[in-house]
Amino acid sequence: MLERSYEKYFRQNRLPHLWCPGCGNGTAMKSIVQAIEAKNLDQDKTIIVSGIGCSSRASGYMNFDTLHTAHGRAIPFATGIKLANPELNVVVITGDGDCTAIGGNHFIHGARRNVDLTVIMFNNHIYGMTGGQASPMTPLHKKATTAPYGTVDRPFDACHLAEAAGATYVARSTAFHVKHLSDMIAAGFDNKGFSFIEAVVQCPTAFGRKNKMGDAPDMMKWMRDTAVMKAAWDKLPDDKREGKFPIGLFYQADFVEYTTAYQEVIDVAGGAK
Repeated sequence: MLERSYEKYFRQNRLPHLWCPGCGNGTAMKSIVQAIEAKNLDQDKTIIVSGIGCSSRASGYMNFDTLHTAHGRAIPFATGIKLANPELNVVVITGDGDCTAIGGNHFIHGARRNVDLTVIMFNNHIYGMTGGQASPMTPLHKKATTAPYGTVDRPFDACHLAEAAGATYVARSTAFHVKHLSDMIAAGFDNKGFSFIEAVVQCPTAFGRKNKMGDAPDMMKWMRDTAVMKAAWDKLPDDKREGKFPIGLFYQADFVEYTTAYQEVIDVAGGAK
């Protein structure tokens, strides 16, 4: 059988994966390796770091040097790797709970420091693996095991949060828009600084079933029908935006990258002019 070019990026002996049928995490994971291939990143110089949760199991399936870390701590582990060897390509795979709840402060300060990391947050709007609890990204009035009558906590907009905290590349896509998602990730690799890409993925088991959104194809149709490309979104009046969300590149800027700034401190401390 002819090997697909991207198969070398997966640990074949670890497959099939443990995600539920219809889960969007596999699509997002494949989009990452397609972006890695598109940018021809050196497999031996690319590190995958993940935290804890459904999304964070991805690192175990990817044929790179990988680190499966503590809950919410993927970004500080990745920061340590980048500081130790700034030549490495460091990719963080995290989830909406892992990134914005227990890992929220690390997310904010990673963006503030502008560490050269590419952070891909798989957003399934719920804690899928640990019992279906509401996460900081669960939409208003949606049900979860910790919100049986619908959540009243307003959700974060993680992309706005990343931009406000200091990230220099911010984008969003979905598991339905596969090529677009891969392109958003690939552009994040090009950015010299903290890159944040939100990947909206379907969770038919914990989120879709509880909120009567149908099966995986139905949830992907929902992504198709409610996601609006950023250029079109910017032209929509407020009343046409109701129930929809934008995808695409939200923000990009140039600012000194953290390991560069840190090396300047080392040089000064060492007596360099």
